[in-house]
Amino acid sequence: VQLQASGGGLVQAGGSLKLSCAASGLTSGLKVMAWYRQAPGKQRGLVARIISGGSINYADFVKGRFTISRNYAKNTVNLQMNSLKPEDTAVYYCNVWRGTVGYWGQGTLVTVSS
Repeated sequence: VQLQASGGGLVQAGGSLKLSCAASGLTSGLKVMAWYRQAPGKQRGLVARIISGGSINYADFVKGRFTISRNYAKNTVNLQMNSLKPEDTAVYYCNVWRGTVGYWGQGTLVTVSS
């Protein structure tokens, strides 16, 4: 499975960005599609994930601001990020699971200026 993420960039605090991730290759049976992020000097952590069947989980720090969505036909997962804060600055990674195997995208940088 190959993942191509896009949509990162520079935005002012309070602004919005939409990240997109397209999966290609062996895309049948993608049970989980998710977004993680890693800020400088910090560990990579879950932002949001959507599980086949519709279950969605968000990290507490993005609840009410970010929305994850999935297009099953196009094998894409999006992350709509609103009310961005400087502390949201990080490299955002797309992640999918096919069975027991996880795959990572290359990461897209989001920078939020104050």
